Amino acid sequence: MEPYRYLVDDFVIQYCRKLQKKDFIMKSEGFLANRKGKREYLNAALTQNFVRGLTAQFRNKVKISRIRMGNSQEIETLIKEEAQLLSMYLRNEKNEWIPRVGTVK
Repeated sequence: MEPYRYLVDDFVIQYCRKLQKKDFIMKSEGFLANRKGKREYLNAALTQNFVRGLTAQFRNKVKISRIRMGNSQEIETLIKEEAQLLSMYLRNEKNEWIPRVGTVK
């Protein structure tokens, strides 16, 4: 996933730039046997919105051909294919591994 981390990082950064203090809620939690602490969380509606947006980000198309077919693919598929190509290289089934990096459509 590392060669494509920037695609997810960019989404997260852009999402977080829109957040405001009122978008968070404070919850009390038990940390140790007799100790409680407070932690801030994104509210439930925005958490669901974030998860939907991140899922959509993984479904964005990139202009990189799939191993078997097509001129583009989803980021999620690209990450899986890159892991497969890297593992083939590590098992000496391929002579080299050059990460395929593309742009989001």
